[in-house]
Amino acid sequence: MRIAVCEDDAAEREQLARVLEACDPSMSVECFADGAALLGAARVHAGAPENARAQSGVHTGAPFEQPFDIAFIDVYLERENGVDVARDLRASFPEIALVFVTSSREHAVEAFSLNALHYLVKPVTAEGVAEVLNRFGQSFAKRRPAVAFSLGRESRTVYLDDICCIQSFGHDKELLLVDGRRMRVRQSMEELEQTLGASFLKLNRGTIVNMEHIERMAPDFCLLRDGTRLDFARRERANVRAAYDDYLFAHLSESGKGAGGAEGAHAGAGVAAGIGASASAPGSQGARL
Repeated sequence: MRIAVCEDDAAEREQLARVLEACDPSMSVECFADGAALLGAARVHAGAPENARAQSGVHTGAPFEQPFDIAFIDVYLERENGVDVARDLRASFPEIALVFVTSSREHAVEAFSLNALHYLVKPVTAEGVAEVLNRFGQSFAKRRPAVAFSLGRESRTVYLDDICCIQSFGHDKELLLVDGRRMRVRQSMEELEQTLGASFLKLNRGTIVNMEHIERMAPDFCLLRDGTRLDFARRERANVRAAYDDYLFAHLSESGKGAGGAEGAHAGAGVAAGIGASASAPGSQGARL
């Protein structure tokens, strides 16, 4: 989860960052002293050129990648109104959840006109941040499903589409994430199967793969986009292939509703080529987990 903190007071900025990281050490927290720095970093992270937004603050081109999941913004910045900063940020990146941090409730009505996730009064506490994260999980679960994993006394929330595969190592299950990180949890495969979505396929007793990340399916292994190779027994070939074909058909049916002409035909041809790839094709000896 990517978090932005916009606070002009250095001590309060660092304190909020510490509280956030204590709540979830897996967070990526980036701090800014003013709104200009926040907006500039958001455009850079999203791949938007500096002139991509009109002077009004409204983005006029194609949508960019969301730079942050949540932005904590102080209402009373030294040279700016935090609500105005949030309005500019929301204009270009409407999916970012906004949390206002302030010493007064004076601007609460204006803040919630932007559909803010929460309004925290200083000093910010761990309980307040936990409530923000809980609200975020509930609000955005339908848009981007996530699951909470228990890690001893801690809990980590992971987006399902960030999970490439899960493998069993004794009592531990290791998650390979899209950014290359690995995370170990203590849950049974049966529990994980009930938690995960329809895009996940059990290849064998010790391996579950997210079919969204499969680059190629061969007779007795599949190759992920990052080069990871996952093997399965030949006796499982028919069941694995049937499940994968069903997933591809359903996926194409959904995406095809919005695609047409040559663009839709190109997408179908690409998948067909992937299905027909030979097991002896170059690159079949990808990295093994």
